[in-house]
Amino acid sequence: RFTAWKVPCWLLDTHQLPMEIRLFNAEISAGSLMLPESRRISRLLISQPTPQQWDEALTAQNLLQKSPATAKRQARLIRNRLETLDVEGWNLIAEGDSEVASQLLLAASIRHSQLLGEFLRTVYRADLQRLETHLTKNQWDAFLADCEQHDPAVAQWAASTREKLYQVTVRILAEARYLSSTKQLKLTPPMLHPTVRHYLQKFGATDTLKAMEFHQ
Repeated sequence: RFTAWKVPCWLLDTHQLPMEIRLFNAEISAGSLMLPESRRISRLLISQPTPQQWDEALTAQNLLQKSPATAKRQARLIRNRLETLDVEGWNLIAEGDSEVASQLLLAASIRHSQLLGEFLRTVYRADLQRLETHLTKNQWDAFLADCEQHDPAVAQWAASTREKLYQVTVRILAEARYLSSTKQLKLTPPMLHPTVRHYLQKFGATDTLKAMEFHQ
């Protein structure tokens, strides 16, 4: 059990929530940080496209260089993540170096996915505090079991969904350099880039910053 769990105050009693309101969803399984694709979508969003221009960029122009179905799925996920930031954040992702862009994409992913955020705040942080050196698959399984206590809908997730979520989460953390690789799973918490820290502080994203900052 993870004692560091933090739930928004308006969602404390999830067992009394309507079925359509849930703490967690599996949307993150649609893709990892997708840095090149996210840079392109950031530039597109900066231009404030109309719905028609958005569709044209994805289909006629094939902005993401993917099949139509894959492009729409990935673009929807990326846009949902990016829209948790603002235009300044989009510019940093579009034009910043890979370290800045990747860390801001992790921030956007945390803000979009309660599941990812809680995994970093609880499991990852607890491992560092216990001086553990590697993440294990068993910890993910235990984490999801704990999630079920806060959101009963998690218990309905298929085994394949749980495995996909694990794979994508590990890939995200490896791409953001919080893990050495998707195979070794060595904990390697990076120093936050000053540009990223300053942006999140100015943006008021205190909880996001706490989920990413481990060198204080």
